[in-house]
Amino acid sequence: PLRPVYGGPEEAPDEAVAPQPPALDWVARAAGLYEIGHAGPGFAYDNEGPRHRVYLEPHALASRPVTNAEYLAFMEAGGYDRPELWLSLGWAAVEENGWSEPFYWEKRDGEWWTYTLGGMRRVHPHEPAVHLSYFEADAYARWADARLPSEAEWEVAAADLEIAGNFVESGRFHPAPVGAPVGAGAQPDAGPTRMYGDVWEWTRSQYEAYPGYRPPVGALGEYNGKFMCNQFVLRGGSCATPGSHIRPSYRNFFPPEATWQFTGVRLARDL
Repeated sequence: PLRPVYGGPEEAPDEAVAPQPPALDWVARAAGLYEIGHAGPGFAYDNEGPRHRVYLEPHALASRPVTNAEYLAFMEAGGYDRPELWLSLGWAAVEENGWSEPFYWEKRDGEWWTYTLGGMRRVHPHEPAVHLSYFEADAYARWADARLPSEAEWEVAAADLEIAGNFVESGRFHPAPVGAPVGAGAQPDAGPTRMYGDVWEWTRSQYEAYPGYRPPVGALGEYNGKFMCNQFVLRGGSCATPGSHIRPSYRNFFPPEATWQFTGVRLARDL
């Protein structure tokens, strides 16, 4: 690999001074009927509507994204060698591609390094795990006795949160340590944090049309509707996303084997 350097910090934050990430907690939500999808004035893509009702069973979302240290524990527990943790197609991808670590990671003299837009740097344990495929996110969740959230669970949890976080405007071009303050807004006193920015969060929801969706007539009808097959939804934006571009209803989507995007994991559990 040529590993070109685009910009941003070349060195990972000092572990000795970087704030420790808060302990992973669970934010519960009661069963009930909720509404998701874009509504009201302002821009939205066609795939964000129509707004509609969904029934959610009682569940809980993790209070923060999964960190590199937590994902490394999965690796050290033989996560990439245990087919029972993987979906069938995921295990086929592991074997076909020789996956044994996240994309861009490599080991140097016993230490894990990763390639970033600022060049090669040591993997920081407190940063959100990034460049994970859907298959890796799902396998990690299974190993952690959890699952990935549905996109409806994610949107309902994020709907009332301020859209503030580590977006492209910060110039970092890399996820910030989970314990560090980010963005202009205060973190909520209760509820999930880091829902916006840093890493796109995989959901377990297949990318498909909402009830009542009809693609627009003409060329715009090919913008989103044509891709509603064999892809999974991601939510929340990343360190490469403009903050003004993100809404609670924004639906990103990628094939399950994709790893190059800033994609990470937030866990969920049934209650």
